[in-house]
Amino acid sequence: MLGALLLLLALSNAVNTRGGDSDRQCEYKLALDLDPRPHSVSITEFGAVGDGKTLNTVAFQNAIFYLKSFADKGGAQLYVPPGRWLTGSFNLTSHLTLFLERGATVLASQDPSHWDIVEPLPSYGRGIETPGRRYRSLINAYGLCDVVITGDNGTIDGQGSFWWDLFISHSLNYSRPHLVEFVEAKHVVVSNITFLNAPAYNIHPVYCSDVHIQNVSITASPESPQTVGIVPDSSDNVCIEDCSISMGYDSISLKSGWDEYGISYSRPTSHVYIRRAYLQSYSGAAIAFGSEMSGGISDVHVNHVSIHSSSSGVEFRTTRGRGGYIEDITVSDVDMDDVHIAFGAKGHFGSHPDENFDPNALPVLRYITLKNVVGRSITVAGNFTGISESPFTSISLSNISLSLNSGSVTSWICSDVSGSSSSVLPEPCPELAGSSSNSSSAGISSITAIGNSAAL
Repeated sequence: MLGALLLLLALSNAVNTRGGDSDRQCEYKLALDLDPRPHSVSITEFGAVGDGKTLNTVAFQNAIFYLKSFADKGGAQLYVPPGRWLTGSFNLTSHLTLFLERGATVLASQDPSHWDIVEPLPSYGRGIETPGRRYRSLINAYGLCDVVITGDNGTIDGQGSFWWDLFISHSLNYSRPHLVEFVEAKHVVVSNITFLNAPAYNIHPVYCSDVHIQNVSITASPESPQTVGIVPDSSDNVCIEDCSISMGYDSISLKSGWDEYGISYSRPTSHVYIRRAYLQSYSGAAIAFGSEMSGGISDVHVNHVSIHSSSSGVEFRTTRGRGGYIEDITVSDVDMDDVHIAFGAKGHFGSHPDENFDPNALPVLRYITLKNVVGRSITVAGNFTGISESPFTSISLSNISLSLNSGSVTSWICSDVSGSSSSVLPEPCPELAGSSSNSSSAGISSITAIGNSAAL
């Protein structure tokens, strides 16, 4: 399977050079039946009980330890049959498929002692929510290759209400865990799975390459605090398609490290393709860039996306001290309905990990293209608030029609931003109302700037 997988990826990358057709990046299909794993075992063979009460952490650990021996024999599959399989955190292995049958639910334990404590990610320097260490995610892949999590619409349920209550009451000892986290992994597939009630993030690929997330459904309560669907983080060649995500905070959030730690680690998020997604974000953004983006975010293509009943549609976030850059972003063919702020770019967003950040590390935001957008029941068309010492530049708007609510007071808010527009209703603010023909740099990449942006 791995050989065919690598061939498909190579062919895909060959036709998707920088600036190429964004639709073609996701055309490769990491077909799960291309070459089925030659070895398969059921979790029940290792003593697991799917009654929703018996703790099965050791069964998952033992099964995966056993399957590790098949890594050089074509890999293996761990089959999870119908049932409710309670477990604490466990690690996967390379050349493995975790298959959840229809009616199977991997159920996360609500006992913190069943979750390992691990060091913070080096590009963050501390836990996101508390200083120091963090809880390990439920399902983990560290330094692995060729890992698949799939099924016949099986479910991974984080039972997150326990963690949400700890977060709201400021009672966390360590930062909350995620449901699935891939760290320094390559050739990753997540498909045909339902994710419910994550403690924090649902799918978090960090320092990864060649990640394909397809046909997943992700849901959490509207009241769930700071829950996020998919978070590509300091990762490249990421394809997200045919997904339905409804979260308490952000649906999809792209990141690349936090202040001085992200600048030092210096691994950007790049070559990301998001298409055919149905997104809802109750208190955050359907698609967010940042605010932790100190390693840089570039070459992102978003198209054929539906956003509904959300606080914000597409939002770019950063602040002084972040460094890094957000550039070469194209968002097109978007349908919005009942969205408070359609587009946002905020230069004063987020906190700092500690007092050691450099206030002179100014982020760069430029070469942003937003086009072919229709919106209904919008309150604010756009809020673009840049940084006076580092304005947001080369913002290109075209073919955008937004119908504002009758009670809308201001359609556009702009400061420290410049760009161009064509066929945009309501008419944008003067800073963005220039003719696109007079701003040829808008939406065009500046390759030489990327290596220097973090130092600005």
